[in-house]
Amino acid sequence: MELQLKGTGSKSNERGNFARNHSRKKSQILDRLQAFFLERKHGYALAAQKKRVPIDEKNFYVDLVFFNRILSCFVLIDLKIGEIRRQDLGQMQMYVNYYDRCVKLESENPTIGIVLCKKKDDALVELTLPEDNTQIFASKYQTILPNKQEFAKLLEAKDDEENRMIGEERN
Repeated sequence: MELQLKGTGSKSNERGNFARNHSRKKSQILDRLQAFFLERKHGYALAAQKKRVPIDEKNFYVDLVFFNRILSCFVLIDLKIGEIRRQDLGQMQMYVNYYDRCVKLESENPTIGIVLCKKKDDALVELTLPEDNTQIFASKYQTILPNKQEFAKLLEAKDDEENRMIGEERN
């Protein structure tokens, strides 16, 4: 899954404003992401923003928490402005475990965790998560739509990937 979030690019790279710009950019992306899920009308209801997850004497915060009425499960979203790290996946696993053990009802399905990042390393994600993983997902996002040439390359790469997967299934 690749999500495109228009209008969130930042041109300022001043060192003194880095943290403020980072926070502002993340907030803008989260606002658009929240609107994206709620506008789809596929059963998503916003449960919380910056939800505190207390573990022992420490507090952690998951960016967005939705409850999906159709899937009957919580959907946790954590946004990473940079490249995904193995720690990000471990942190999401902790959030999912917390929700499954401490928040969800027995009648509800297992929690789903999504880590969105600017840059994703497929090998890192694959090796960090268990082989039978069905709850944690990582995907990259784009803040600017690609131009025609870049879009054509993306479509071509997707077609090549699908053709490769079809070829592997036949063998």
